Amino acid sequence: MFGTNTGVPYEVPGHVGRCNVRDVLDRIGDKWSVLVIALLGDGPLRYSELRRRIDGVSQRMLTLTLRNLERDGLVARTVTPQTPPRVDYALTELGRTLFERLRPVLDWAEENHASIAASRERYDGAPEHTR
Repeated sequence: MFGTNTGVPYEVPGHVGRCNVRDVLDRIGDKWSVLVIALLGDGPLRYSELRRRIDGVSQRMLTLTLRNLERDGLVARTVTPQTPPRVDYALTELGRTLFERLRPVLDWAEENHASIAASRERYDGAPEHTR
C-alpha cells in the first residue's frame, strides 16, 4: 500500500483480498450497509424482517449487502435447522463497535432531516443566479 498526498492509503494492484481504509469507508458509507447496521443494533433479525424494514432495497442488494458485511466480520449469519430453515443476522462484536459510533450520526440525521428537507426545497426553488 502506498499513501496518497492526503495520507489515505490505496490498494496496490495485485494485492487481492487485502483491506485498506478506503475499503472500510466504502463499506460503512454505503447506505444499505448503514441501514442494516442500524436495524441490527437493536438485536438480531431475520432476512424477511430486514427486507420489510428497509424501504426500497431489492432482494439482490440486501443479499449482497449482508454477504459483504458478513465477509467484513461486522455481521454474523446463524442458520437454525428447521423447515424451512431459519436464518438470523446479528451484529458481531466488531459490528457493535461500529454501531456505537454510527449511533450519534443516526440520531443527528433523525433530528435534522426536516431542516435538510426544507433547505433543499429553498435551494431547488431559488433562481439559478442566486445559488
